[in-house]
Amino acid sequence: MVAVTCSVSTAEGEAVPGLNSADFRVFDNGVEQKIAYFDASHEPASVAMVIDASPSVLRDSEEMRQAADALVSALGPLDQAAVVDFSAHTYLQLPFSDVRELIRRAVARVDPRELLGDTGGSNIYEAVYLTAQKLFPGRKGRKSIVLLTDGQDSGLGLTLQPATAFPQAGTVRDRLTFDDVAKLLAGEDIQIFAVSTENRPKVMTPAWLAAHVNETLVSPSARDLGIPPYTLYLAELVRRAGGQLYFLREAPTMADTFREIASKIRAEYTLGYYSSHDLGAADASTPSGTVRHQLRVEVSGQGDAFVSHRAAYYAAAGAAQ
Repeated sequence: MVAVTCSVSTAEGEAVPGLNSADFRVFDNGVEQKIAYFDASHEPASVAMVIDASPSVLRDSEEMRQAADALVSALGPLDQAAVVDFSAHTYLQLPFSDVRELIRRAVARVDPRELLGDTGGSNIYEAVYLTAQKLFPGRKGRKSIVLLTDGQDSGLGLTLQPATAFPQAGTVRDRLTFDDVAKLLAGEDIQIFAVSTENRPKVMTPAWLAAHVNETLVSPSARDLGIPPYTLYLAELVRRAGGQLYFLREAPTMADTFREIASKIRAEYTLGYYSSHDLGAADASTPSGTVRHQLRVEVSGQGDAFVSHRAAYYAAAGAAQ
């Protein structure tokens, strides 16, 4: 069975609860599939908070902790949360737990001043990758990463040239790439809610992001639009994995943003279907023998509602996941 987690929002960004399976249509490589499983946020969610603790976010650190605490308060009673912070390296403050006091203590330990000696840059995507790889295996139900960062990664050498997101000739064979991170999140159906401490580029409106949901955002032409590469890659990760991109200064407080994220997670839907084995074709960018399945989910009767979900999944030829 292929599981697809979706969040449904109004044009104003508010979560849309109360939908049922008849409201959804799911397509695998353009072919409509029969929905065999449906869950409307009844299963507990697993939410990993990945918090930037590099020197560049020092001025926002106290507000960041308060916002993370607000997220904990707004989660459902059975939801579990984990806490990770990072600078040059990644630190696990708490594995998944449903004990709110333990989670709050872990959030309180996140302090950029403690990591001033952890020099070597800010490895955002490595932290996201390790969180997905180490904390989520075997977990069922809705899965989300809430990433709080300025977006300025110093580990992957990303530029507006799309090739920098993929393995490069002459580099170490097992070196992490942006494409690795995006594929892992999509493959495990982990939605990412990224909160940037930077300002939203003027052109990057919700409508603009929705209009580009089926195509990569990474392009040299983004420079002419005034979009910094580091913000573009956050948006690209959300586009490929599902979730939403937020900008810190758009809400009255950071805590308001995190409460909105919690409401989105509480209103998520999970659809399941059995994919036809003959769908799709081998993708040259994937390991030999794998097939890329493009996903599309539609909602009827909700006007201009926007559905966020992973863009695709990869499976061995003749199999699905």
